[in-house]
Amino acid sequence: MVLLWLLAALLLGNVSAFQARPADLKSQFETARELKTISPRGDLKSIRLVTWNIERGEQLSIISSELQRNSADLFLLQEVDWNANRSGQIDVGAALAERLRMNLSYAIEFEELGQEHGRPAFIGQATLTRMPIQNSRVLRFQAQSNWWKPHSWIPSSVPILQRRLGSRIALVTELEFAGRLLVVYNAHLESRSMGRVQSEQLDEILADLKKYPPNTPAIIAGDMNSKYFPSVFLKQLQQEGFQSATGDRIERTHAIAMALDWIFARGPVKLEAGKVRRDLKGSDHYPIYAELVAQ
Repeated sequence: MVLLWLLAALLLGNVSAFQARPADLKSQFETARELKTISPRGDLKSIRLVTWNIERGEQLSIISSELQRNSADLFLLQEVDWNANRSGQIDVGAALAERLRMNLSYAIEFEELGQEHGRPAFIGQATLTRMPIQNSRVLRFQAQSNWWKPHSWIPSSVPILQRRLGSRIALVTELEFAGRLLVVYNAHLESRSMGRVQSEQLDEILADLKKYPPNTPAIIAGDMNSKYFPSVFLKQLQQEGFQSATGDRIERTHAIAMALDWIFARGPVKLEAGKVRRDLKGSDHYPIYAELVAQ
């Protein structure tokens, strides 16, 4: 039956990613949400940063405990649910910000159409920080896969298809670090591609970075979905002057797949002590920890 639905969808085409959405819901896709609950510190000259795909936050209590025991100044989290039944109808990003006593920037990647009753459910990226947030915005990629888009003849409730509204993004957060601007790209690149779409999305991040003055400190981190030819992604960013937290090493960051997650930095900053923490529980991905030092 699923194959018949897929065939019908291919023959009849797909629905626009934002078709028939209320205006206020559309605006939520276009803007980043900020939650500032603590007095930030802009004088830090070295910070610990982490990237982690938390698998929707379904194991929130375990994740929050792990992050409390293994603290940092900047968390870049992917697959962060907001009001999804599967994660207890919780605003996962806000809950983590409260428990970790950090400020939050959050952007919606997709609305999950499998949740057909009650309030809409979203998934996106969350950046939690102890540093001042100067600005947050959404970079919604032009290069996209059609896999996630809803089709008129496929029920949204079929879980294996993960019908969604929205598209892949990078959450861009401008922070104050060591008395100057630090631009942070919290990225979740396409998973339904052999590498072409991911590379094009990475190019869009690099093009966006050109908006800032040369030598602006920048971080590109997150789930790059680089399971195919990860060395190509590493070389692509090294050629643009970026340093990987794990150097030239390609580290396994997923329980099954290989190297999906990365931390890169460029500018008058240095990454030190980069390590994949396979001892932390709560997700099918492993977090990467690193120290960022102002130069």
